[in-house]
Amino acid sequence: MSWLTRVRERLPFINKRETPDNLWVKCPRCKEMIFAKEYEANLSVCPKCDHHGRIGADERLAQLLDEGFELLPAPEVTEDPLKFKDSKRYTDRLKAARAANPHHDAFTSGFGTIEGKPAVVGVQDFTFMGGSMGMAVGDAFITAAQKALDNKCGFVCVTAAGGARMQEGILSLMQMPRATVMTRRLREAGLPYIVVLADPTTGGVTASYAMLGDIHIAEPGALIGFAGQRVIQETIREQLPEGFQRAEYLHKHGMVDLVVSRQDLKGTLAELLDYLTPAKAA
Repeated sequence: MSWLTRVRERLPFINKRETPDNLWVKCPRCKEMIFAKEYEANLSVCPKCDHHGRIGADERLAQLLDEGFELLPAPEVTEDPLKFKDSKRYTDRLKAARAANPHHDAFTSGFGTIEGKPAVVGVQDFTFMGGSMGMAVGDAFITAAQKALDNKCGFVCVTAAGGARMQEGILSLMQMPRATVMTRRLREAGLPYIVVLADPTTGGVTASYAMLGDIHIAEPGALIGFAGQRVIQETIREQLPEGFQRAEYLHKHGMVDLVVSRQDLKGTLAELLDYLTPAKAA
């Protein structure tokens, strides 16, 4: 027992100060402890090593859209169509995910302006079952794209996913061609479709709407790919280069158009929307 503890016991009128457990954030890359308010003010980017932390849908929409944007309603879909159960029932996994998240599923969209330029922004939230793509995500993507078509404005999609949702089987894979059709409709209408690749963007999402944009922007250090590195290495039986599947590597090899820091992302999107949106639609 320390001397301070003994003093507190003898002087009961001295109350123990309770310190909140959320005052500091530990950077997963450099392991530095960052004051939470400083981290939040820096858009969840480490000021020491520039690591871009993962953020939720609400935070992302607030960062990209101007104040007063409209949150699009979540689509209603059939839940647990396959009556799937592994170690837990799919319905129980959905309940747990919704209890820990503010939104109904992994894709949330808002309609408003980005520095005065009309746009729809859809955000895939990795905290909701790994951002996995199921029927609800597919319908939300289609609803967001249709909103952009109806308002003749650009559609910005921020991706972060582990792939298709296994609990929905082939029904989750069907969202890939459905979303692809909507990207083609946007292109036929002459409206910009811009993809922001956040960490991580993998699996069926990468194989569909994540890589079908007019412009592909990646956040620094984001993991982007289809299969995992271990699977690729075991298949080709070769050591992969350092930084493989990271944003900078893909940019160097022509798979990504821009790597943009989070602080500059909103301004970059505004410039692209201004340049790509047809004058008659603006």
